Amino acid sequence: MFELLLTAPQSLVEPVSEALMNELEALSVSVEDADADTEAEHALFGEPGMPPPRAGWDRSTLKALFQTEAQAEEAATLLLAQDWAQGLGVQALSAVVEQDWVRLTQSQFSPVAITPEFWIVPTWHEVPEAARAVIRLDPGLAFGTGTHPTTRMCLNWIAQQAPVLSSSWNRVLDYGCGSGILAIGAGLHGGQHIDAVDIDPAAVESSALNAQANGVTLNVGLPDLAQGEYPLVLANILAIPLKLLAPVLCGHVAEGGHLVLAGILERQAAELQQAYAPWIALEVSNTDDGWILMTGQRLAKG
Repeated sequence: MFELLLTAPQSLVEPVSEALMNELEALSVSVEDADADTEAEHALFGEPGMPPPRAGWDRSTLKALFQTEAQAEEAATLLLAQDWAQGLGVQALSAVVEQDWVRLTQSQFSPVAITPEFWIVPTWHEVPEAARAVIRLDPGLAFGTGTHPTTRMCLNWIAQQAPVLSSSWNRVLDYGCGSGILAIGAGLHGGQHIDAVDIDPAAVESSALNAQANGVTLNVGLPDLAQGEYPLVLANILAIPLKLLAPVLCGHVAEGGHLVLAGILERQAAELQQAYAPWIALEVSNTDDGWILMTGQRLAKG
């Protein structure tokens, strides 16, 4: 394959990308900040749940892959000849070094230790000797492979609380299940009759496949699958949907049951506590790299 590098002002990024993909036979096009790693670099994306501060960078680098060198040369020539492409420049055209992309991708995902005895292990890795509970999970379409702080904190809470609480986890709800990793973690630590729900059909399918691969039985489906009350409710989403879902999630927590929430930044703790205050008093149970885990227990009616 051959890579064509172009520089473009923001106004040309979209039309040039569309021309490369739709008319000039590019296999792929990626866009990066042309001023990255310089004093002119400007961060484009803000914090989770917040809108990006700008639509794009002032100057972008477009990387287009082509099957042949002739295709890449023809694409550059045709683009530079267009009247509407003023400001577009060619940086380089070079052959792409052959690589084992599967092996390269796999090398980026190593086993993750949740506790000394509880690990998440991709299928291409050996299980660590210290592991007593293991989730076999490969990166996929759905969120949740165990590498993000929010997922790790939820799983750590499950593992730490299971010796005391798992006997009461006769029903578990994972709301916004993604890959199903939290539901699977609960199942490996004594949870029974586990419902895992998500609004994304791809996540529902991913959760079902991952559960089967790990020998855990889940009831997987869209949110209307969740019915009644559960001694344990897990939700690793983001702060804004968690606030909107407060009455729904709290309504699913049984008396004496526990609610575990993640996907929350440290600065968002107070607004989540306020949103859930009518039903459950939340507290910060853990922190990791700017993210927090919030938990609470629904008290019995007095």
